[in-house]
Amino acid sequence: MSPEAIAERFLAYMEVEKTASAHTLAAYRRTLQQFREWMGPRFVSWHDCSSESFRGWLYEAMQQQLKPASIRLRFAALRSLYTYLMRREGLAVNPLAEVTLPKARHSLPVHLSLRQMEDLLSLPLRTPVDKKSPDWLPYRDAAILELFYSCGIRLSELVGLNADALQPGEDCVRVLGKGRKERLVPVGDYAREAVQNYRLRAGLDPQGPLFLSRLRRRMTGRSVQLMLDKYLRCSDLPFHISPHKLRHTFATHMLDAGADLRAVQELLGHASLSTTQIYTHVTKTRMKQAYLDAHPRALDDDEDEF
Repeated sequence: MSPEAIAERFLAYMEVEKTASAHTLAAYRRTLQQFREWMGPRFVSWHDCSSESFRGWLYEAMQQQLKPASIRLRFAALRSLYTYLMRREGLAVNPLAEVTLPKARHSLPVHLSLRQMEDLLSLPLRTPVDKKSPDWLPYRDAAILELFYSCGIRLSELVGLNADALQPGEDCVRVLGKGRKERLVPVGDYAREAVQNYRLRAGLDPQGPLFLSRLRRRMTGRSVQLMLDKYLRCSDLPFHISPHKLRHTFATHMLDAGADLRAVQELLGHASLSTTQIYTHVTKTRMKQAYLDAHPRALDDDEDEF
């Protein structure tokens, strides 16, 4: 079987059996192509690739100073391919088993304070509107921000919502997450009211998308980011806003208020609890700082003399 045919069968397996997203499939296809191009005439087949070849590609990526997370994403595609080859195509030895990847550096997620979040939520309905814009546009933006903060959903999940995902009177939204897994996420009163106000003013098609562009098409992730950039210019926030920072803010505020870690895991749609646990480091850091700031015997006043 040709390398192309093997790659296509692998990608079909990832799509059908592993329910990989279109984004993941595109990234995996790109990685396989990049590795083959790097190998050039040395590439014969996926079965003939050696550990030395993959170490060479890893070395070049490190020479290019790619971030460890980017390198690990590249090799995730290759490792998935070779797991498939061993299970389905009779490969006896996995050449990636002996390749050690750089450890990922986990930076603490940046999030907004409660005051910053409240200021951001208020911006759509108090920012002057372009006369050429439809009158429902500020209500759409308010609904988007409220839903991000109320549910902690991903950007791809938000733009993928249809109008029937949150019916009037319902207190949960049906979200299609990674791996095409559907989950129900509770929606707070503020977010439900904001969505209903927008729905009434925009005159949504019950079978169409929930969030519309100016041209009444489904919003894209880029258009949501451009909307956030617009409000950033109207705010005093000291850093860039992204949908993922709003997701971080949701998780951090939930844990700060005493939410159970596993409950937050379910709400975020994380497959592994370890992914959610990074937020506990944020709350622990803030707790430690509050202790150092407030406790009379937390620090020795004379410690700088030594």
